[in-house]
Amino acid sequence: MPSSTEGDELSFEQDIKPLFRTKDRAAMLTRFDLFDHADVSEHADAIIGSLLSGRMPCDGAWPEADLVKLQRWIDIGKPA
Repeated sequence: MPSSTEGDELSFEQDIKPLFRTKDRAAMLTRFDLFDHADVSEHADAIIGSLLSGRMPCDGAWPEADLVKLQRWIDIGKPA
């Protein structure tokens, strides 16, 4: 099934979790799990802030489309 494009159809498993790489998860596991809906939901504001400021990920910025998708997911209530 393809990724959602409409904001009200975004889901963590299908659209948000795939944005995070295994190495991103490994780097953050001491604080929270980027592959876990509850953890990403709890830390969503800090995650988007770090992405927008360039502090995360350490090897280059996310594409604008991915940042927009993550922000839209946050704005619609962080659905599973």
